[in-house]
Amino acid sequence: MKYKRSERLVFMTQHLTAHPNQLIPLTFFVDKFNQAKSSISEDIRIIKDVFENDGIGIVQTTAGAGGGVTFQPKISYSRAEEIVEDFMGMLKTKERLLPGGYLYMSDIMGHPTLMNSIGELIATMYGREDIDAVVTIATKGISLANAVARKLNVPVAVIRKDNKVTEGSTVSVNYVSGSTRKIETMVLSKRTLKEGSRVLVVDDFLRAGGSITGVINLMEEFSAQVVGVSVLVEAKQVEHRRFNDYTSLLKVSDIDEFNQSFLVEEGNCLEYIENEFQKA
Repeated sequence: MKYKRSERLVFMTQHLTAHPNQLIPLTFFVDKFNQAKSSISEDIRIIKDVFENDGIGIVQTTAGAGGGVTFQPKISYSRAEEIVEDFMGMLKTKERLLPGGYLYMSDIMGHPTLMNSIGELIATMYGREDIDAVVTIATKGISLANAVARKLNVPVAVIRKDNKVTEGSTVSVNYVSGSTRKIETMVLSKRTLKEGSRVLVVDDFLRAGGSITGVINLMEEFSAQVVGVSVLVEAKQVEHRRFNDYTSLLKVSDIDEFNQSFLVEEGNCLEYIENEFQKA
């Protein structure tokens, strides 16, 4: 079958975006379209220009016999602002406030379009870090972790609070919950992570940081390096966390259960993305 250039561009664009952070040999497209490498290289240049000009991502080519093309999702700063603004609009309704100062976020975590956009945002922040896995805590963080991992093209490691027979042998640590101040346990299968893995930790809400501290301690048992921590929402007025290097999309403060009110503002993710663009 003879493909027109427009048809090649559509197929190549879809294939690249469906396989982020994966080296695709040029010979794959050469054989697919029965075209010379020079023609395929020109197609890739067109896609590269559009992707980078429109803030979709970066297209990198590698020369040589084992060369190919890699697509790295990287949204623009203006797109990141839109995502944070949309998220803020969903979160700031007063009906989300629950007893104890908690926020109802289950519908947000189950919103596929928003999670996909946030996944792109977080992947943009940590795309340079050579990540081997995204780590989260069951169950609320799973949809977020999957969205981020999809853009980074890495597996997800889900930490649980109980041991299941289907997990095989496990490693566990005790930690002090930041919300309940009780000693709790988190468990991860030994087969989930390779020793020395570089991991990104994501979660939905950060209060005192007890759970994240527990995750960091558990990663030490795997000799894994935590290269980043990113959360959707943080409680702004909490002090004395054991770690300070993290990103958040939004901050929540001045929670008043009696008047059903709270303040929502931007987190530090936009500043982080702005710094990433300056490094580029």
